[in-house]
Amino acid sequence: MKEDKRKNNGGHKNAGRKSKAEEQKLIEKLTPLEQEVLKKFEMNIKAGEKWAIELFFKYMYGLPKQQIEADVKQTMINWIEEKSYDE
Repeated sequence: MKEDKRKNNGGHKNAGRKSKAEEQKLIEKLTPLEQEVLKKFEMNIKAGEKWAIELFFKYMYGLPKQQIEADVKQTMINWIEEKSYDE
């Protein structure tokens, strides 16, 4: 039986979601900057920056429900199979 060589299948070894420990470390590192970032964000909203206003509404109220118009046409095909019974 062949050896399982999944680790050699390619792809980037650091690809995928970060571990919880790495995520927690990043949160702890960025938390002290939170108030400063929020003040800058507020300044940009008050200055009328379009990107800041859009971002605010997307996170505060979510994106509007997207409607996709489906134009579906069905065609029915009748298949007649001839069966032969060979004995």
